[in-house]
Amino acid sequence: MSEDLRAAVEQVFPGVRADLEALVRIPSVSADPERVGDLLACAERVRDLLEGVGLSAEILEVPDAPPVVLATRPAPEGAPTVLLYAHYDVQPTGDLEGWTTPPFAPTERDGRLHGRGASDDKSGIATHLGALRALGALGEELAVGVTVIVEGEEELGSPHAEALLERYGERLKADAIVIADSEHWAVGQPALTTSLRGLVDATVEVRTLRSAVHSGQFGGAVPDAITALSRLIATLHDERGNCAIAGLAEAATPAVDLDEAELRSSAGMLDGVEVVGDASVTARLWARPAVSVLALDAPRMSEAINQIVPVARAKVSVRLAPGDEPERAMQALVSHLEGSAPWGAQVTVTPGSSAPPFALVERGAAFLAFAGGMAEAWGRAPAEIGIGGSIPLVAMLAERFPEAAILITGVGDPTSRIHGPDESQDLRELQRSILAEAIALRTLGSS
Repeated sequence: MSEDLRAAVEQVFPGVRADLEALVRIPSVSADPERVGDLLACAERVRDLLEGVGLSAEILEVPDAPPVVLATRPAPEGAPTVLLYAHYDVQPTGDLEGWTTPPFAPTERDGRLHGRGASDDKSGIATHLGALRALGALGEELAVGVTVIVEGEEELGSPHAEALLERYGERLKADAIVIADSEHWAVGQPALTTSLRGLVDATVEVRTLRSAVHSGQFGGAVPDAITALSRLIATLHDERGNCAIAGLAEAATPAVDLDEAELRSSAGMLDGVEVVGDASVTARLWARPAVSVLALDAPRMSEAINQIVPVARAKVSVRLAPGDEPERAMQALVSHLEGSAPWGAQVTVTPGSSAPPFALVERGAAFLAFAGGMAEAWGRAPAEIGIGGSIPLVAMLAERFPEAAILITGVGDPTSRIHGPDESQDLRELQRSILAEAIALRTLGSS
């Protein structure tokens, strides 16, 4: 048992929590061009925090990308190096009316810290920071090398990740890579993520007229673009709500499943709304493709007049099952959209971002070290789960460093409401995550 580490984590946790709150106060929204200064301020704060735990830290420059923080402590002779990853950028707040308290004013309620980024993914930064701080509080010399990388554009799909790896890849080489950007199965039940879905998205434009015309004069014979787009969007799913895009891969059904009542509660589904799709819940969330419409571009209600709208647009996002290929999937999405236009409407599809899926193949010493750390911190073994979301850098790191063990950990849980209003982090789960990582780093250093 690691009672000394447990006590050390208890000692350092108030300071770690204060640092997390300070990070949440910085509105580091990567999608907002006006937040460039906040992205830099957040990166500088992360750099300073990592320097405070004895690492040599700096801010890397990648053309046109937000600043990237890199911190290192070399490995003793013959010891492994562990790369710890997190990201400091956050999603936009959305409608502020959905927030109980301001999104960038961290507030504790019922043992949870509320605020944008409190879970995704500034809690990942706090986990790495806390584990290193706890080990340092014991006066231990780390028996492993540590590299920490914290990026600022994960919420945009890490579009400059390839440029980052091209420029600084050799400095990121490690024996084990720990991605702290997933979640646990539930509060009180830790998990290691063994698969991620990939992603492709595109913007589709539907046009029926050269310009708007009077809806009374031409309505009934001339189609409007919004209706045509709606009918096109409706072809993306079958009657049960399954993805209807041909040519997309499916993965094996997961061994564990989630009760539909838990799904409804975690997602905040309204009474009477049906759960869509077939197969087990976890298969639908982790192992099958899923298609969503993320946005529509058409006249606002306040701008509506009696006219037939000539053009409308939508952003369509497809999550890919492990084993699929983004290039092939993008072609399938484009072909479906171009081939499903109603009434001969003109369709233009502009491909957007993409990210490959990931599936863990081997479970070696690093996996066992983190599984053991979680078992000790929570008093129960971690579940092996998939995640429906995508972390683009994971597959890129796996491809560049094929000998490295990839571990995907997390701090949040299904009730954290990441990307939504009232995002929150259970503070007890954060403390356990810090302890688990500290135990794992100690274990790897002694193996």
